[in-house]
Amino acid sequence: MKESDRGGVYLIRRRTDGKPLVLRHFTGNAEVYQKLLQYTCSHLPVTLEVASRGEEHLILEEYIQGDTLDFLLKDTLFTAKETREIVTQVCQALWVLHSLGAIHRDVKPDNIILRGDKAVLIDFDAARLYKPEEDTDTQILGTTGFAAPEQYGLSQTDQRADIFAVGVLINVMLTGKHPSKQLAPGRLGHIVARCTQVNPKNRYSDVLRLMEVL
Repeated sequence: MKESDRGGVYLIRRRTDGKPLVLRHFTGNAEVYQKLLQYTCSHLPVTLEVASRGEEHLILEEYIQGDTLDFLLKDTLFTAKETREIVTQVCQALWVLHSLGAIHRDVKPDNIILRGDKAVLIDFDAARLYKPEEDTDTQILGTTGFAAPEQYGLSQTDQRADIFAVGVLINVMLTGKHPSKQLAPGRLGHIVARCTQVNPKNRYSDVLRLMEVL
């Protein structure tokens, strides 16, 4: 069980077969969860049901058995090969989201679970759909250090905000530190620097391009 000001996440069991499931309760916008009801991806949890009343939402989804990257990073760092493999899978999950017009907006080690040799991106409570007619996001959400500058109300976020967070993620997996404190060495360091440009126009244009360079 995990609770915050915006809601909570609970592990429950289905009465019929005892299968563990995750129940999310949060206040905000569930439009991305609604989109995910129609899609499956091995790097995203399956969304089973969405129930809403106003801005209060209950989400029933697949339980992902494994350890978060945040937990694993407490004891070890990842090699360049491991980092490339894991981050490429995160990018595959993001490609599905981005193809739906959605931005995750909270890519970080806590929201990535390793299930065997597969990385699964979780938690879409901060996610939103891109709206071309708007200048800024309607709600400022994200995690300090991983959130792109535009997530603080400078402009509307698009898929390049997730690319910024992926760059920070790569650096943390390799060095344990934010790129502003210590940039990863070598080619991956160059990729991090490109991902984390302040101006979104100077980052990789999409996650397919990022996967290519990885």
